[in-house]
Amino acid sequence: MTPSAPATERRRLVLVGHGMVGQRFLEALYEQEDAARWQVTVLAEEPRPAYDRVHLTSAFTGTSPEELSLCDREFLSRHGIDLRLGDPVVAVDREARRVTCASGGEVPYDALVLATGSYPFVPPVPGHDAPGCHVYRTVDDVAAIQARAAGARTGAVVGGGLLGLEAAGALRAMGLDTHVVEFAPRLMALQVDDAGGALLRQKIEQLGVTVHTGAGATSIDTGPDGEVVAMTLSDGTSFATDLVVFSAGVRPQDRLARDCGLPVGERGGITVDARCRTADPHVWAVGECARAVDGTVYGLVAPGYAMAETAARDLCGGSGEFTGADTSTKLKLLGVDVASFGDAHGATEGALDVTYADSRAGVYKKLVVGADGSLLGGVLVGDADAYATLRPLAGNGRPLTVPAEQLLLPAAAGPAGATGGAALPEDAIVCSCHNVDKATIRSAVTEGVCASVAAVKKCTKAGTGCGSCEKLLTTLVDDELAATGVAAARGLCEHFAHTRAELYEIIRVKGITTFTRLLAEHGTGEGCAVCKPVVASILATLGDTSHILDGEQAALQDTNDHFLANLQRNGSYSVVPRVPGGEITPDGLITIGAIARDFGLYTKITGGQRIDMFGATVDQLPAIWRRLVDAGFESGHAYGKALRTVKSCVGQTWCRYGVQDSVALAIELELRYRGLRAPHKIKSAVSGCARECAEARSKDFGVIATAEGWNLYVGGNGGMTPRHADLLLQDADHDTLVRTVDRFLMFYIRTADRLERTAPWIERLEGGLDHLRAVIVDDALGIAADLDAQMARHIARYEDEWAATLADPERLRRFASFVNAPGTPDPTVRFTPERAQIRPARVGEDPLPGPVTAGAGPAPKVRIR
Repeated sequence: MTPSAPATERRRLVLVGHGMVGQRFLEALYEQEDAARWQVTVLAEEPRPAYDRVHLTSAFTGTSPEELSLCDREFLSRHGIDLRLGDPVVAVDREARRVTCASGGEVPYDALVLATGSYPFVPPVPGHDAPGCHVYRTVDDVAAIQARAAGARTGAVVGGGLLGLEAAGALRAMGLDTHVVEFAPRLMALQVDDAGGALLRQKIEQLGVTVHTGAGATSIDTGPDGEVVAMTLSDGTSFATDLVVFSAGVRPQDRLARDCGLPVGERGGITVDARCRTADPHVWAVGECARAVDGTVYGLVAPGYAMAETAARDLCGGSGEFTGADTSTKLKLLGVDVASFGDAHGATEGALDVTYADSRAGVYKKLVVGADGSLLGGVLVGDADAYATLRPLAGNGRPLTVPAEQLLLPAAAGPAGATGGAALPEDAIVCSCHNVDKATIRSAVTEGVCASVAAVKKCTKAGTGCGSCEKLLTTLVDDELAATGVAAARGLCEHFAHTRAELYEIIRVKGITTFTRLLAEHGTGEGCAVCKPVVASILATLGDTSHILDGEQAALQDTNDHFLANLQRNGSYSVVPRVPGGEITPDGLITIGAIARDFGLYTKITGGQRIDMFGATVDQLPAIWRRLVDAGFESGHAYGKALRTVKSCVGQTWCRYGVQDSVALAIELELRYRGLRAPHKIKSAVSGCARECAEARSKDFGVIATAEGWNLYVGGNGGMTPRHADLLLQDADHDTLVRTVDRFLMFYIRTADRLERTAPWIERLEGGLDHLRAVIVDDALGIAADLDAQMARHIARYEDEWAATLADPERLRRFASFVNAPGTPDPTVRFTPERAQIRPARVGEDPLPGPVTAGAGPAPKVRIR
């Protein structure tokens, strides 16, 4: 915690803008020893705190703004930061040193940091402001595009750069016929060359996206109601469209600086020096609004972070300068890996190109090599696995240790270790987001006693940005541990030297049915909160075990499974009955409503098409579930590492676009896999047509109807690194689809690590999706029959955990509030939770004071200042 300073000594620092760079500035500021001298006020334009714009596309597939958030309230309160949302600064009075906000309020400052970012450039074509035209920059923009797309058939994206192709992918995923219009002669003109752009276009067009290059929009045509109906291009092409997304680049948001007389660049950007100071000694500028000392306005997050750190050090009397930054990029666009780093276009005098192309595999790679044999840059399309190692080698001025062409060969053909961590010099930047070099990572292991990748991440911040360096980071940490004589920890925990997958096989092969036997034969000690729930999950999946609350099984469960309910932050529990496929009867709705009313529960319709009820105490759970079970409901397993939901659109029964009965299939799959314990939670969805209203491609497994059958996608999910699922089966019939999902789930349960979602599991598999397809579709390992039998056994022995609990008085004993008061709760007993709000408090809210009476009505609300 930052030490406090006397109020009389504290100076006023105003930060204008709370985006990714603004939040990084705050974090960097409080990493300085002298940070306590500043009393910080943050004035933000958007109505929400800083969030991850790098992964903004995931908002199209259900990731909430809260999941994207980069700033928690605890950080703000710990440092006494005054964050004011939705009240942007409209004027700066440099002479008086104060800013004026849109609300009319004035805030004085001793130091002012401008982190206002950029704004989307919209070409001034006729009709650009018609209803149906959008920009793609914020969470609100995503919501507006989604709303428009719900009634649209065709969408067009103006701009074929990074954000443009991301937007195109989102439109296509929402079921729209999609066009991309790029004025340059190729897609991603700043990042890739002609050959790379040609391959990228080919792969994107194969996905059904129409690409127009070398042409610009000359008009957005509107209908009688003034809304968008078509687009006309400069080459004479015209096509119908209901939705237009402008993603044609950004411009520095430097208006405040211009209006108060601060110098700006000829093409925009607030002029700053190497310490990010403007011409006014009391004003700094960082991120996309600033024009760096090298004359560049950087539009990437890594340079913005570096500028934020430079300004934070300068404000606290530290040293360090910002003179430029790495502009390398790596991402997956519409399922195509694309990477660009260093001098990708060979602008350096004497540069030579070394290329590798495999049109059959859809791979193009180019390295740019200097006359001295050093690596200058490169382009990777279709296969960017080598990016993490190649990028740090670019621009270091050292000759390559192996011929450049060997670095481009597929892994099987290249020399071992040619692009491994050992090939990197000590000063090679491994994590460009946080400017962490190889030496720092090695030092964290050898001197900082970090014995895992997670520990190194926490210590150095490496791998916590875009995530593209995580594979290399893992290699470096493992290599360094091995070099110091410490084997990288593979075991589940200190009590088991085996991985989860190995324990699974041990339990399966030896027929072990208790944790005690497993620990005695293959472990040490007494077990812990890590291994006990994992073994409990494996036993539940494999064996004909007793109820999870019986005998030894009960002692293995974590907090949620222990009470068959989700523990919430205020100490109460949530109740989530299963609603297969989202289909529910009026009587079912009435039952849930009556229970919520009678027990004073907060209700929330979830993204998985269920109704959550929050605020129940432990002793209330049996009474609530008795009413639910009597009404025909069963456990939704929201508390377990198990199948959660199979979401569904309404399908062909109601929707005029539907081509299959998505509701029936979703219900069938959810009932088939209910109660299936797994390494992590599993989510699914079924969409009745290519419009993808159920968002199936953001799930662990998702199904999309086609005119010929069903497409099966696997390995999608949200989280810190949201990911779209990959196509595993196309136009499959019903039985083939179900059989393949059976095997997919069982193979995942058999081989995944603890708390590993399906997305990283597939990426970790040797051979990835191709290997997965070979195992569960082609039966390459000869285990398909075993996987089928395991699923059949699970289905045959399923029982609802809450119905079974209610039928056993011994199991119900654990739900008493007090051992000596097993009956109706004493109305005089009052519970005081740690936090009284019914949901996480938003910025500017305080929980109401006072205790909560058990069973005494609704949970307390929150108030807004």
